Amino acid sequence: MSQLHTPPRGWKRADLESDQSWIHLLTEQEIQDLEAGLRHVLALNKKEFELSAADFPLTPVTQKLLARTMDATQTGLGICVLRGFPVARWSKAAMRTLFWCMGLSVGVPRPQGKQSQYVSDVLNTGGTYRGGTGRGYNTNSKLDFHADGSDVVGLMCLHTAQSGGKSLISSSLSAYEELERRRPDLAKVLTEPFYFSRQGEHAPEEPPYYQASIVGFKDGRFACRHIRNHITGAQITFEDVPRLSALQTEALDMFDALLASEEICYHMDLQQGDFQFLNNHVVLHARTEYEDFPEPERKRHLLRLWLSLPQGQALPELWAIAYKDVATRALRGGFRGVGITPEIRAFEERLSKEHNIACRVYQDRDQHQRAQQQQ
Repeated sequence: MSQLHTPPRGWKRADLESDQSWIHLLTEQEIQDLEAGLRHVLALNKKEFELSAADFPLTPVTQKLLARTMDATQTGLGICVLRGFPVARWSKAAMRTLFWCMGLSVGVPRPQGKQSQYVSDVLNTGGTYRGGTGRGYNTNSKLDFHADGSDVVGLMCLHTAQSGGKSLISSSLSAYEELERRRPDLAKVLTEPFYFSRQGEHAPEEPPYYQASIVGFKDGRFACRHIRNHITGAQITFEDVPRLSALQTEALDMFDALLASEEICYHMDLQQGDFQFLNNHVVLHARTEYEDFPEPERKRHLLRLWLSLPQGQALPELWAIAYKDVATRALRGGFRGVGITPEIRAFEERLSKEHNIACRVYQDRDQHQRAQQQQ
């Protein structure tokens, strides 16, 4: 069996501390290669949805580096960090283009919110995390452990905080196995449907809330999609959503406690020039509260990219509404929002074809439009 077909394994904090091979320090040659590819892309002067992987030429060595990075998220620990890119040499706009093109090389980017943004600025702009419309990326708040809406989430660190803002990662597989060992009744609850709010960021054809399990299994592989803030949002916002049972609340509380436990949770400081890639289906992430520098140009600033990968595992059937498709070798995931244009849809279809994956994520939109035309 090839390594790529070996599912990610659960891990504990001590595992990541004792073997840090999941952190790759970029070589000077790799940096030069990425910068050469970036210069080439910038000279083309194309818009982001006009670009493809072919517009970002890399040497075979760096092509293999990016491929290995994505493979590392799908096997082993489910995480990989590329460290040491000289972001200070480039503008923020150029770094956005670099990150975007790295994503195009390995998968298909996914939309991330109401405005259908594909690269998000993780930056405190005064947002509110808690509540029926809260998201965490535009606040400086402490964030719960959660998965993002894609196969892989990538973060690129442009500026660090004055204090705080630690990146917390936890193996959802290890936490679930421990929950199953201690309280199998609560573990079972997590495999049953919960109601999730779309936090007011849904497209017109999408319902404002939906059902999905937190944990599921497909083809014998574990997958976890835990976004408690969205579960809370559904409870706060929608009167017709059933209230959480005492057993559901207990299961959520115990799972959250295990994810944050000293035995499992790993704390890391993202450094300027880091690229962090996580497999959302087996690794959950959180963040400590942080304080920014007083100067606006020194505020903590990360770029976030969500990717659908050709090699991504098949997902539980109960996730179909959330992901639009749960098959392997299929485009899936994202928070669609209201800004998907024909140009963006054509881009997704073209890039899916380039990566040899099916593109069926707009079937619900097409059905909705046909129904409207028949009225």
